Amino acid sequence: MTRAPQDIIVKPILTEKTSDQLSEGKYAFRVDRKATKTEIRIAVEQLFGVKVVSVNTSNFDGKKKRQRYIVGRTPSWKKAVVTIATETKDASYLAKGGKTSKVSAKYKTSIEEFGFAE
Repeated sequence: MTRAPQDIIVKPILTEKTSDQLSEGKYAFRVDRKATKTEIRIAVEQLFGVKVVSVNTSNFDGKKKRQRYIVGRTPSWKKAVVTIATETKDASYLAKGGKTSKVSAKYKTSIEEFGFAE
C-alpha cells in the first residue's frame, strides 16, 4: 500500500543551519517516523518537481518533561535532509538525418514553496 506524499512529508524545518545549507541544495524536512529513504525521495520529487540526489535521515527521541511530580516525554520524530540537483544540464541527442536536437531540463533547481528561497 502506497501513501500520499503529503502523509510522508510533515513539515519543513527552518533554522539558521538549514538556511545556510540552501545554497548547497540541501533541504530539511520533518517526516513520518515509518518513512524510508526511498519513500521520502519519491515524495519530494512528486511534491516539488525536483531531482533528488540523496536523502539522509536521523531519528530523534522525545525529551523528558515534567509537570510537578508527573514525568512524561515529548513525541519522538524523524528528520530528513534532502539534497537536490542544483545544476541541471540540457540533454542533446542525434535526431533523424543526423541533426542535433536539444531537450531542456525538466527539473527545477530549487524549492520555492514553504519559504525556501536563496
